[in-house]
Amino acid sequence: MPISLPLRRLWTLDKFAYSLRVFIAFSGALLMSGLMGDVALVIPLFLGIIACALSETDDSWQGRAQALAVTLLCFASASFVVQWLFPWPWLFAVGLAVSTFTLIMLGAIGQRYATIASGTLILSIYSMINIEQHGGVDEDVAARQLLLLGGAAWYGAISVVWCALFSRQPVKQSMARVYKALGEFLILKSALFEPVRGVDVEARRVALARQNGQVVDALNQAKEMIFRRLEGQRGSRKLNRYLQIYFIAQDIHERASSTHYPYSALTDAFFHHDVLFRCQRLLDQQGRACRQLAKSLLLNRPFSHEQSEQALADLRASIENLRERGKPEWRPLIRPLTALADNLTTLETQIASAHNPAADEERRDSALYDRSPSSLLEAWKRVRLNFTLGSPTFRHAVRLTTALLVGYGLLQWLDPKQGFWILLTTLFVCRPNFATTRRFLSQRILGTVLGLTAGWMSISLFPQPLVQSMIAVVAGVSFFANREKHYVIATASITLLVLCSFNQVGDGFDLIWPRLFDTLIGSLIAGLAVFFILPDWQGRRLYLEAGKVLTNHRHYLDEIVHQYEEGKQDDLAYRLARRNAHNADAALSTLLTNMLHEPGHYRKQDADNGLRFLVLSNTLLSHLSALGAHRHRLADDEDDATLVPLAKRISALLEQLATQLDKRLPVEPLAAQAQELLALLALLEEQSNTLDEKAMTHYRPIQSQLRLIAEQLGPLSEAAGRLVAPGSLQADAAGALR
Repeated sequence: MPISLPLRRLWTLDKFAYSLRVFIAFSGALLMSGLMGDVALVIPLFLGIIACALSETDDSWQGRAQALAVTLLCFASASFVVQWLFPWPWLFAVGLAVSTFTLIMLGAIGQRYATIASGTLILSIYSMINIEQHGGVDEDVAARQLLLLGGAAWYGAISVVWCALFSRQPVKQSMARVYKALGEFLILKSALFEPVRGVDVEARRVALARQNGQVVDALNQAKEMIFRRLEGQRGSRKLNRYLQIYFIAQDIHERASSTHYPYSALTDAFFHHDVLFRCQRLLDQQGRACRQLAKSLLLNRPFSHEQSEQALADLRASIENLRERGKPEWRPLIRPLTALADNLTTLETQIASAHNPAADEERRDSALYDRSPSSLLEAWKRVRLNFTLGSPTFRHAVRLTTALLVGYGLLQWLDPKQGFWILLTTLFVCRPNFATTRRFLSQRILGTVLGLTAGWMSISLFPQPLVQSMIAVVAGVSFFANREKHYVIATASITLLVLCSFNQVGDGFDLIWPRLFDTLIGSLIAGLAVFFILPDWQGRRLYLEAGKVLTNHRHYLDEIVHQYEEGKQDDLAYRLARRNAHNADAALSTLLTNMLHEPGHYRKQDADNGLRFLVLSNTLLSHLSALGAHRHRLADDEDDATLVPLAKRISALLEQLATQLDKRLPVEPLAAQAQELLALLALLEEQSNTLDEKAMTHYRPIQSQLRLIAEQLGPLSEAAGRLVAPGSLQADAAGALR
């Protein structure tokens, strides 16, 4: 095996470049302290590096340089304020409260600002630790505060240079994540075609909805990465290639999400035939092809999808066999089966074209929606809109501010050794919702215990300062490599770094028990805060999120109808409506996942109602996707043109249902309206079949999908009614959100 291939595989790992930058930064700080003959310098330098690395956001090198300037300005201001107020506890408490609340609220502007704000809070507490270590405000402390900023600037410089040299590698990795997530989605979707009776179809649909959330998240991240690099570089051929690959991924997602017919009906009809096994195998192979495509994009290797091509040919042959056998009861189902095969054929073509998009793809509308604020006024409006109890950002700001004040009061009262670790633990553990806080709380405590054990062993077995410094560097790299997916390991690593670093200037053994107690106290404060201070129970927002789902589904349907009237065009308006519909579906799935981890047996019924609504709304979205996948301009004399008013009627009913959910009004059952729509669709289909014999065997996607959508209206309204029914958790607590 060539030596270059393992190195290329290592280079493709998401966290490799991030970890390598951190390693360079830590090693440089260690080298500097060695050259200056003062090993104690590594502590403020390491803390500055950590704070800056936690504040890093993806961007072009120009954008990252601008973000670094803002970050360093925030860091310098925070460091100066901490040093100035440190001798006066009451003033310090006021400054801590104001700065915490302000920084968290600034996060409402966007994720980039939230990340910088969080990093600034972390550096503030690092400044407190830095001052506490030297026992007061003097010239030595001021110098070490500058070292803290120096460490941050050092890592920031490395980050900017790295981004200038390897600006497209994160884009390539993000596109690989998209296609890997799409592959998992297709493999899960294939399980719905398994012709086996007695399986829990609803559980499979819930799993599919959750995977859809991961696909949506990957698409959103890829879009942001491409957008930030396209500014001023629209002529870049490689960037435009990734942009086309991204658009193809969106089209694949729409095709993969579509449902042309209830799978249970197909299972009953073709239980003893192999056609559904062929469908299942084809989707499974296409999912594996997407995963292979992800690897090919990363490694610049040839892409082959022969298995899925053969599976497609086998499916076509199986459908042709059904047609030749000509059973009367199969005749109505041949049309949706053929449409399914056509959809999967287009999907196969899109997968094949994703590795090397055609040149004519560049002529499509390539505009991307910019979600960042365009002015200071718009940024302020975003913050101002969150000054309400219904805002999770506002509730988290109040909660975290109170928790940090309580922690600061405790350390002033108890005066524990290294007491500011209480604040740091509270900051890391206290999250915007209970489920996430509970997960981080347990992982933080376990990771701290493991880290303290590993630290005790390290400083006992390796008393040499150089070895301990090297262990600290490795531990720091491990923290950043694992902090998103393996938080226990990350916490253990950062704890090991702290023990080995502080053992250079004192007795690390004296830090073990205080660090453990501080972690327990900080975790307890965070847990109590999220439970008692404006608790953001997900059930209270369930009906609101459900209303948002239906609103976005309705907008998606409106854009689809508009395309049938004006002609197919993948313009920004259509892509934005489609993406918002999937974003809303993913947000509801995430909310329900968090809700299932909240305390109280009475939440189970609300979660069950929410899961039922999620399955129905996700089914509705799959029928909308099928309708969108077949969109084309309807001629005035085309039979399907008469269906446009019915589609608009369905849109109006979805809007009515969304309004009732949003305002927590009694939900009007839509079963009668759905039956009326189904009767009209049946009448139009009968008239069309009478006038044109070909219509008996010709698949009409608008008619078929509108019928399937209309069938969802009744159950959807019933599920929505349960979300706002008297006695439900979210209905009883809704007043707290208004």
